[in-house]
Amino acid sequence: MKVNSNGSKAMIAIAAFALPAWSGAVAQEEPAQSEEVLTTVIGVEGPEIEGVITARNDDRLQITSANGTTTTVAVNDETRVRGTGGFLGLGRKSLGINSLLNGLPVKVETWQSGETLVASDIRFKNSDLETAAMIRNGTAQQFAAQGARIDKNEVGVEENARAAEALRGRLGDIDQYNIKGVTNVYFASGRYQLSGEAREKLCAAAAEADAIENSLLLVVGYTDSTGSYEVNQRLSEQRAGRVVNYLQQECSWKPFRMLTPTGMAASDPTADNSTAEGRAQNRRVSVNILVSKALDGIGDS
Repeated sequence: MKVNSNGSKAMIAIAAFALPAWSGAVAQEEPAQSEEVLTTVIGVEGPEIEGVITARNDDRLQITSANGTTTTVAVNDETRVRGTGGFLGLGRKSLGINSLLNGLPVKVETWQSGETLVASDIRFKNSDLETAAMIRNGTAQQFAAQGARIDKNEVGVEENARAAEALRGRLGDIDQYNIKGVTNVYFASGRYQLSGEAREKLCAAAAEADAIENSLLLVVGYTDSTGSYEVNQRLSEQRAGRVVNYLQQECSWKPFRMLTPTGMAASDPTADNSTAEGRAQNRRVSVNILVSKALDGIGDS
């Protein structure tokens, strides 16, 4: 059981979700010490949900988990929305419900109100929020550019209108991607500096991706099995971060076309860590060219 204590405003919000099953709820009136009356509402604790926001309709969020399961949760003025900052989760700040964008990975604590799951606490990484905002803004730029082409009669009005509407309608599936190409760059043991060969390969990968409509880059860093988990996790994040910086600063890759970089330590090895040759293959950063399945093919003619 979960106990939620809120002011009278919270009681009104809760009543909007309540169904007959709540007839047994207990409300206790505190002695009058201020103008606000405090109430206590007892509800059933719901499941914790982890996934990506794939749709938003007023006070309802659709969250899609890694296995494709979708769950709808309600939000209200009492829902706490929090972001954590940085690769290492340093720093926290409270944010508003308007920051819950499509494409944002979240963890949600819920409580059950009749047939409705209500979000009590929503958490996400600030870096993921920045990426979701970049994707949204980049898409808005595509809409604006398309509108300009329509005004200039460079392409058919009906054709562009259909493409723009399809892009808007399918953006909610941004978490599902087709892989269009993968480039691996490799590192010396314990290091995250880029070699000359790695620099050339990264700009070549950026040029390849730039030629693909609606493409994004996902950068994932890895290590070999030498060393502790904590050291390898930090090193894999440093490698991924160095690759992202180089792609943006030297290869002119736009930030809004970059998904959140990830460090995976020694997980998912591509070769045998028991040999020197295998460990060298595992000390890598993988640059993946992705196109959302919802957007793949839009813009091609």
